[in-house]
Amino acid sequence: MNAEVTRQIAELRETVARLHAELTRYNLVAWTSGNVSARVPGQDLMVIKPSGVSYDDLTAATMVVCDLDGVLVEGDFAPSSDTAAHAYVYRAMPEVGGVVHTHSSYATAWAACGESIPCHLTAQADEFGGEIPIGPFALIGGDDIGKGIVATLAGHRSPAVLMRNHGVFTIGRDARAAVKAAVMCEDVARTAHLAHTLGQPVPMAQADIDALYDRYQNVYGQQPVAPAGS
Repeated sequence: MNAEVTRQIAELRETVARLHAELTRYNLVAWTSGNVSARVPGQDLMVIKPSGVSYDDLTAATMVVCDLDGVLVEGDFAPSSDTAAHAYVYRAMPEVGGVVHTHSSYATAWAACGESIPCHLTAQADEFGGEIPIGPFALIGGDDIGKGIVATLAGHRSPAVLMRNHGVFTIGRDARAAVKAAVMCEDVARTAHLAHTLGQPVPMAQADIDALYDRYQNVYGQQPVAPAGS
């Protein structure tokens, strides 16, 4: 590896280790479950959590580097059991820079029921552009989970998929964006569950969902401002 790639990997090790703390902060994982990965820009490599290591023990040094076939390239630990799934997503979706997996309680309950989360909330329209879809069941260890993720999200605005009888997988332009999607997916799933316990949630018009999604994705937040006199 050249010096620039080595520097990028070192930075991503720090970033990915730090982002795992967000999963525990938002109660999205338990014990050693769940994982975050990040693509190394311009390389057929990714940084991912090691398998079975406590969140308290995760550091930049414990992160591992794999190629996009899921083969360990650098690191002292075996990679996550979901590595093949992450690798498949990166191979099939070059626009994706980060992947996250959680078993967060409310969203995973929807996955256990085999149900997508219909869009009844402005917050869901903003973040997901419609329903959060349900994906197929697949066994852990190979790339079948990755195939299910890609097949479900292809052409879909949602960055999150509920894999049937399993849990949540999210994607993003980078690892931080994928973590945000996982946090918001659980928030939406919890509110949707509460709404269903109260009665029948009110549908949203597709035109309203589209308008909210466009505003949030293209207008919301801080926008670059041209210097005065330019």
